[in-house]
This record gives sequence, structure tokens and C-alpha cells, in this order.
Amino acid sequence: MFSYRHAFHAGNHADVLKHTVLIATLQHLTQKDTALTVLDTHAGAGLYRLDSEFSETSGEAADGIQRLFGAKDLTPALQDYLDVVQSFNAGGSHKIYPGSPFIVQHMLRERDRDRLKLFELHPTDTRTLKANIAQLDAGRQIAVLQEDGFEGVKKFLPPPNKRALLLCDPSYELKNDYARVLDMIEDSMRRFPTGVYAVWYPIIPRPEAHDMPRRLKSLAMKAGKSWLHASLTVKSSKVSSAATGSQRPGLPASGMFLINPPHTLKASMQKALPQMAELLAQDRNATHALESGG
Repeated sequence: MFSYRHAFHAGNHADVLKHTVLIATLQHLTQKDTALTVLDTHAGAGLYRLDSEFSETSGEAADGIQRLFGAKDLTPALQDYLDVVQSFNAGGSHKIYPGSPFIVQHMLRERDRDRLKLFELHPTDTRTLKANIAQLDAGRQIAVLQEDGFEGVKKFLPPPNKRALLLCDPSYELKNDYARVLDMIEDSMRRFPTGVYAVWYPIIPRPEAHDMPRRLKSLAMKAGKSWLHASLTVKSSKVSSAATGSQRPGLPASGMFLINPPHTLKASMQKALPQMAELLAQDRNATHALESGG
């Protein structure tokens, strides 16, 4: 249950997609003066070192965020993402990667009105997250809760300010995570129909992963809500044993599905996704897709 550690994957291509979408979404939501509550169901440790043993063991950041350092003529959404990451690296260093808790806190307004609720079950990551958050001196703006995010979000919906973004990106190590995501989104939409719901998921040869966007789309359409689905593929999911030996092939693709997305997000991703696929391609099968409705 506690085997997954995001430190191995921080800054990989899936993070590039997820955090580019997250930043573009928050840019829109923070334009309105009304207070905003953000719920992060699987917060992780919050900050990661790209020169750590975890990161260097996997090497995933080298084919993710590190390909953007020094890239020219980035689209606005990718440039905004890169600017946020670089804001955590003084003096041009590229050693720190902010997870979603720190990206969200960076985007929230300084006024003591926006709120961030962080859920994390892994005991080591929770301790690290609390220590990292303590450095921000954010007062009551941020709450770290060592509990199951799937269940914990219920007590915060609907939020007092009637505006919320829920980000859900579990590891999906457990097969029932897929069903739990769907159950949580359905329940959350009943509690707070106007919230913005963002779900990251891996695109892997597994029926539950294949069905995830279709079932989220059905939930949105049944509720009469708009939706947006962005996906990024960096390589084929079929890797020959001769090419990899005993190594795991790694994640080939991932997606972000949003219900009640900002109306500005589609145009932003139409520009960013082709460039992501070009810059992060690991073989000729790299591609992207974007669809929306509602």
C-alpha cells in the first residue's frame, strides 16, 4: 500500500502534462476575486530534488522537465509551467522540482482567503510534506492531512466560498484506485456540482485505464457538465525485450480529464500539446490528443 514514491517520477513527461494543465487552470480560476479552495487528494512530499538518488535511479526527469530547460519559443502554457518550476531554483539551478502542493501554493493569491487542503497517506511523505510546507510560513492557508484523500475531501465539499478545484492523481498501484476515483468524482459532483474536477491517469494496457476517460465523460454528460480530455503519448507501449533487457519499459502515456474546465483551457492546450509531443518524444510513436464537450 505504501510502496509508491513519487520521488522516482518527479518531473517526468506525465508531470509536464499534469502541471501544465494545472497551472493554466489555476491562472483562470484566480482571476476571479472570490476565494478559492483547492483539494489535492494525493499530495506526495511536495518538493523533490532532481539530483537525488530516487530521481537519478529512474532518470525520468531527463526525458521530462529537463528537456524543456533551454528550449526556445515555448507556447505560453509551457513557458508558464517552466517559469513556475524555475521560480523554485535560484541562480539558474535545475535541481528542485515542485510537486502539485507547491505549484498550487505558488499560484494562490497572497491574501489570506484562498485555501489548500493536502491529503497524503504515506507516513514518510507526510512527514516530508509537513516539513516542506512549514518553510512557507503560510499560516492557515494550507492544511496537511494524513488521511485517505478519496474520503477526506467529502468534508470540504461544498466549500464555504462556493469555488473549488479538486486535483486527483493517485499512483493507481492498487487496481481499485480506478473505481475509487470514479466513485469520488461522482460523489463530489453531487455535493458540489459547480466545482472544477481534474483527474490524472496513466495510459497503460489495462482495461481500467482504458475505460477511465470514457467513464468520466459519461459522468460529466449525465450531469450536463462540460469536460476536456488531454492526453500525451511519448513512446510505444510495446518494448522489445532485446531493447530493454530486464528493465521496466516505463510509462508510455498519460491523460488529464477535467470536468467544468476553464473556458480558456482548450485553446491553451491546442497550442501546448503538439509542442509537448515534439519535445518529449522518445520514439516515433509520440503523439497527443485533445477532445472536449458539454
